[in-house]
Amino acid sequence: MNNIKLHLGCDKRKIHGYVNIDIRGDVNPDIIDDICVLKKFKKNSINEIYACHVLEHINKANFKKVLNRWYEVLKPNGILKVCVPDLQAICEHYIFHKNLDILIGLLYGGQRHPYDFHYIGWDEKTLTKDLSSIHFKNIKRYDWRETDHFYIDDYSQCYLPKISYNTRQIGEQLDGKLMSLNMKATK
Repeated sequence: MNNIKLHLGCDKRKIHGYVNIDIRGDVNPDIIDDICVLKKFKKNSINEIYACHVLEHINKANFKKVLNRWYEVLKPNGILKVCVPDLQAICEHYIFHKNLDILIGLLYGGQRHPYDFHYIGWDEKTLTKDLSSIHFKNIKRYDWRETDHFYIDDYSQCYLPKISYNTRQIGEQLDGKLMSLNMKATK
């Protein structure tokens, strides 16, 4: 297996062609592991890491250690795709609509189990700075519609107002504002 791709914090959304990893066995991941440690993977062994709306679940004191570990397991020129709630978009939505209720989950997590709380947040500038400090390069936003897992309705596609996944067409102009900051970087 030369082209290993990891989907970290997969929950119930599995991506074909990826090793789906979660700390919770009840969601039936391919591997049960702590995404902060990735103890089952060696340095320079992974081609791609996809971490969608999981980094914000790691506290401020530890998130850079986690980014360092992800950097360590990636092969040279390996790709990190990381998605987090976009604090700029969230603040703009609140200022315009004055409705905090719809934003609670994006700000604080769903709080459905012990791992479902948010501890930290980013806008594009701060996430770019944090990824750069770990030595990631070529850091930029990416469009979820241009990925090989565009068909997985995950939080990388979080729009307000919510867009119905069943009625979306590939290439369709989407109404609503994307609330997810989707960034791509290379080792």
